[in-house]
Amino acid sequence: MNDTFDYVIVGAGTAGCVLANRLSADGKTRVLLLEAGGSDRTVWIQVPIGYGRTFFDPRVNWMYDTLAIPGLNGRSSYWPRGKVIGGSGSINAMVHVRGLPHDFDDWAAAGNAGWSWDDVLPFFIKAEDHDLGASDWHGVGGPQHVTDISARAHPLCQTFIETGMALGFADTPDFNGAQGEGVGLYQINTRKGRRASTANAYLWPAIKRGSVELRSKAQATRILFEGKRAVGVEYRRANRTEQAHAIREVILCGGAINSPQLLTLSGIGDAALLQSLGITPLVDAKAVGQNLQDHLAVTYFYKTSVPTLNDELGALSGKIKAGLHYLLNCGGPLSMSVNQSGGFVRSSAEEPRANLQLYFSPVSYTKSPLSERKLLNPDPFSALLLSFNSCRPTSRGHVQIVSPDPFCYPVIQPNYLSTDHDIEEARVGNQLLRAIAQTAPLAHIITHELAPGAHVEGDDALLDDFRSRADTVYHPCSTCMMGPDPLASVVDARLRVHGVERLRVVDASTFPNITSGNINAPTVMVAEKGAAMIVEDAKQRKM
Repeated sequence: MNDTFDYVIVGAGTAGCVLANRLSADGKTRVLLLEAGGSDRTVWIQVPIGYGRTFFDPRVNWMYDTLAIPGLNGRSSYWPRGKVIGGSGSINAMVHVRGLPHDFDDWAAAGNAGWSWDDVLPFFIKAEDHDLGASDWHGVGGPQHVTDISARAHPLCQTFIETGMALGFADTPDFNGAQGEGVGLYQINTRKGRRASTANAYLWPAIKRGSVELRSKAQATRILFEGKRAVGVEYRRANRTEQAHAIREVILCGGAINSPQLLTLSGIGDAALLQSLGITPLVDAKAVGQNLQDHLAVTYFYKTSVPTLNDELGALSGKIKAGLHYLLNCGGPLSMSVNQSGGFVRSSAEEPRANLQLYFSPVSYTKSPLSERKLLNPDPFSALLLSFNSCRPTSRGHVQIVSPDPFCYPVIQPNYLSTDHDIEEARVGNQLLRAIAQTAPLAHIITHELAPGAHVEGDDALLDDFRSRADTVYHPCSTCMMGPDPLASVVDARLRVHGVERLRVVDASTFPNITSGNINAPTVMVAEKGAAMIVEDAKQRKM
């Protein structure tokens, strides 16, 4: 076996699949892609609504739990992350949201040249094959399909949009277009009714070209160095320890948990922590694993006087009908995400930017256990849900290893609601959900509030309810933060790890700050831009 490649990529997740494709595009560059998980070729991954079945499936999911979180009354939070080809993009809700332009202008303003909105927009466009066609905002012919669901969304989504407009929010037909603020329908990453993960869109076509080798069920255990130059990766596969060497670079694409974990196991982290665990420090990099950010949401449930998706999918006959619809034409509710509509809104006129993200779904699952929710077993009555999260929370957490054993999970502390800003946004978000439910035309079809319930009244009581029920929206990022200062960040603006050579991190862990929406699309963009920089730098080294 030839175990020397031009590039060794750790993690066949959302970013790793993009990089494997782009770095091997010339047909000459040899790329090895290591993935701790196994195959994504299962029905529950490929059928869009099937992600409810992967929520607690250890065959495709790391199934992390956080430490007890003081801001959530000492509760821990369950964090599903993809341990499978395609990574979390194989088990997510497929919502395609870039974020808002100021998110990326803030990245550049923090000292990261080349990461402003104008800089990153071309890479969003490059990735796309968009239903809306080519424009200044969208691309066609790119690897990843973006589906416009406007012709298939549940009719109650329009009721929600009209309600938002009655409250003064703009009608936004395209969250990824010229006007990202307002209420409207979410676009999703599907193609012909199947999940359009980066595994499907980027990786499998690249493997067919013959210049990418994928090794699944191969968990990286440490980065190999000669001095401070990364030269390869050690990994475990089939109970054997193996090594793969990189001529050009080693690239980590493990995401917000696994990338800082592997850096620390390899001697790049807080030197005091490393020494306490018996790991020889290579670089004293205290920022590794710090700056953890995530979106935190709460859901309000409402019983309705009109049918919802509960009525379509609650009974066995409805499930059979939906299954036949999907089998015959890859359509119907099984081809959709549970998150059909929502928005980016300001909680008051004094806010300079949209500060809350909304979600509206014509379904509820108050009677089903968490492991069976997500449209598969909705409530046996007509109901819907409303959710919100703060777009740009200011609470910061951390990921930290507790053992030199690479198979021992790191501890995760998100520190939700640890700032006055986030507590205040929880308060105003609670008020906004109640205002939406009490505004026509939505108010005309709501019969009563199931949760938290009308008996929960007043800001303090609603905040207590938020602390007792709010949970992650599965958007962890920023634990290998990009920045110019090696003492405060992990990678530079070209995603190179500070203090070493030939090692990069290219995934959501490099975000300088969390974006205002779902993070899968920005992760694809980071990978597209990262791949372009890696190719450019390789050409410069040859000159």
